[in-house]
Amino acid sequence: MALSSEPDRLDPTTSSSLYTRYVMQTMCQKLYDIDENGEITPMLATELPAISKDGKTVRIPLKDGVKFADGTDFDAEAVKTTIERGLNLEESSRAAELGPIDDVTALGDHTLEVTFEKPFAPFTAALADRAGMIMSPKALENEGDDFGDNPVCVGPFKFEKRIAQTSIKVVKDPNYYDADKIHLDSITYQIMTDANIRAANIRSGDVQVADTISPQDVDALDEETGIGLLQSNSLGYQGLTVNMGFGDNPENFKTPLGQDPEVRRALSMAIDRKALVNTVFNGWFSPACSGIAPDSPFATDASNDCVDYDPEGAKKLLEDAGVELPLKVNMKVSNTQDTLRFAQAVQAATKEAGFDIKVQPMEYTALLDAQDRGDYELLQLGWSGRVDPHGNLYTFHYPGAANNVTGVDDDELSDLLTQASEVTDEGERAELYGQASERIGEINSIIYLYRQKNLTAYTENVAGIDVYSDGVVHLSEAGFLKNGGQ
Repeated sequence: MALSSEPDRLDPTTSSSLYTRYVMQTMCQKLYDIDENGEITPMLATELPAISKDGKTVRIPLKDGVKFADGTDFDAEAVKTTIERGLNLEESSRAAELGPIDDVTALGDHTLEVTFEKPFAPFTAALADRAGMIMSPKALENEGDDFGDNPVCVGPFKFEKRIAQTSIKVVKDPNYYDADKIHLDSITYQIMTDANIRAANIRSGDVQVADTISPQDVDALDEETGIGLLQSNSLGYQGLTVNMGFGDNPENFKTPLGQDPEVRRALSMAIDRKALVNTVFNGWFSPACSGIAPDSPFATDASNDCVDYDPEGAKKLLEDAGVELPLKVNMKVSNTQDTLRFAQAVQAATKEAGFDIKVQPMEYTALLDAQDRGDYELLQLGWSGRVDPHGNLYTFHYPGAANNVTGVDDDELSDLLTQASEVTDEGERAELYGQASERIGEINSIIYLYRQKNLTAYTENVAGIDVYSDGVVHLSEAGFLKNGGQ
């Protein structure tokens, strides 16, 4: 498989990259997963959780007869160890996803009980992502903070080696409980950041799968004999992240953009989302106006509402704010062709409104690092999306949450996001998330721009490849067809 960006650390507790999830999908199974309809389904659990009437106690039944790749037993104690690591590890990116847990208890070998200080509706959805990837306690004890260099989980494949900036290889795990369904001996993820190179390698057959096919290539590839295309709508988004007070360098956030919500509103108004998406991405993608996808069951008119494109009004906001025009802004972006094309289009489009945006390209992992350190004024990054809106909103907008890299701290928004996590009625949650989306649109710590389609190309001599709305490419049960598929 050709990967469009290099994964970060292969540690479910600390990683933040979509591309890490691609690799982890083959070797770190979760308690739950999502299916082709976006519904949560058991994976290492045997059923959906049993939840007490007050919503504070959750019991999860677990598979029996399962082993980790190191041969040790998967059991409730192992699940307890993973969840507690997600809660307590200083570098954890999972704590906010797991919610206000009071206690985690192993009830025998195959039942886990979790008690909460207050109800937490998004918990099951969190266990269908990295928070639910169960790690071998033996490996955690042996490797400690270096677990990501030699990860050990339950999965069809197990980690073999990584060559930095080049490749990651996984091999079939004979300990896997469903090994007879696995057809491949190994999978190598080859890092190919250039979209043209990924397309060329699919055409030549040097790779069998390639993610994030460029809209510039997709029409031509789709017409070629022997090449198939998988596409799915995304639960995530691409947007502009504004530093409002995050990190150690005040020069990054003591700026008109970082300190004045009217300036951020002007930037949002200055971008014609529909025109840019159609021009840059050939109509394959769609505009985004909030962190909730329109086809989510939690979508409402409020979450779908978008700011009107108004460059003249945006310029007046800047003039009323008393900033010197043109307003100079430094924007960090990943150095992929499509991202650079979009960034340059934003740069050109916002000039009319009085912005002078300098585009600074970076390697994807370096961009993630700059984001996590707060070493930016404005950056363009996205989120692959989660089935529950909590994973798309709370973690980015609640003070102290793992992905709150803007420094936003708004009492009204925090209260809405907390309430939405505590109620169980879907309609009530959707209404609260709609109100939260409206408030986010007033603050504009993240300016939502567009939603990608998940576009994955494959050679038609292989089968068993899936891509769902969370963006993850599933290769676990893939295999080569006999006689090349003829």
